[in-house]
Amino acid sequence: MIHFECDYTEGAHPNIIKRLTETNMMQTCGYGEDEICENARNKIKKAIGNQKADVHFLVGGTQANLTVIDAVLRPYQGVLSAVSGHINVHETGAVEACGHKVLALDSEDGTIHAEQVREYMERHLHDSSREHTVQPGMVYISFPTENGTLYTKKQLKELYKVCSHYHLPLFIDGARLGYGLMSPENDCTLKDIAKYSDVFYIGGTKVGALFGEAVVIVNNDLKKDFRYMIKQKGGMLAKGRLLGIQFDELFENDLYFEISKHAIDLAMKIKQACMENHIELAYESFTNQQFVLLNDEQVKKLEEEFVVSHIERKGDMNVIRLCTSWATTKENVDLLIEKLKELC
Repeated sequence: MIHFECDYTEGAHPNIIKRLTETNMMQTCGYGEDEICENARNKIKKAIGNQKADVHFLVGGTQANLTVIDAVLRPYQGVLSAVSGHINVHETGAVEACGHKVLALDSEDGTIHAEQVREYMERHLHDSSREHTVQPGMVYISFPTENGTLYTKKQLKELYKVCSHYHLPLFIDGARLGYGLMSPENDCTLKDIAKYSDVFYIGGTKVGALFGEAVVIVNNDLKKDFRYMIKQKGGMLAKGRLLGIQFDELFENDLYFEISKHAIDLAMKIKQACMENHIELAYESFTNQQFVLLNDEQVKKLEEEFVVSHIERKGDMNVIRLCTSWATTKENVDLLIEKLKELC
């Protein structure tokens, strides 16, 4: 069987495996305070164009999300998110388990907009019983979104401006950040992400690393004592250099962006094939996730050779996710395309 259900079925980029092997018997201090982690931090700071940012390495996306959100919010506050946001639907209530409600906003494509945040805040501030409700304390978005869609630079700037007006830190989940940045439809740079957010993370687990996410804190008010929160949430890896090594390699010679573009190029081949063969797309995605609408018989035939993700039902049709990654081969994409043609 050939896997297209997600972007973390393989291990790690060969450069990372090689470096891990080469440094295996190296002795360093623990908890991310070694020279390799520091070198990785400096590379990330250079890439985002901000030497004053704090960079912390955590193991996974859910851990990064709940640690950041719990660190930012007061006990009585919640986080605004698209209804389809990862923290709302795919993290087993991790944020709620920390005592913070996810305040879900309607979204058709996975994005939320400045006006939605403004309207929500105005309703809350003018509610005579607001002290009896959860106070919005921050905003969470994903770039790209869970539906493979993107924020334009204009949308991101407008959202950040509204968040700043209401003193709501803007947190960007970058689990698939590389794939979003390298999309042909994207007009945001990594420096833009850092400029128009208060905290974000650079996903490694889904973009070439064995595991790991790099949390980048831009807002000075959010930096204090963040390592205490990492430790409390079980995220302070004793062998922290294992995370540093991976990001040190990913940000060497633009490897992170090179392998992300590889995944995007192959995803665009799949998208083009679907359009040419009149297979309807559920979302207008220009990233590594493509969502196709197939009937039950088509899904059955597809799954004879391929492993895919079942996202939801839309009437009598299935929304199926086809996901490429840094490790996806052109040969497997060609086989998938041939299979899709047979379904028509």
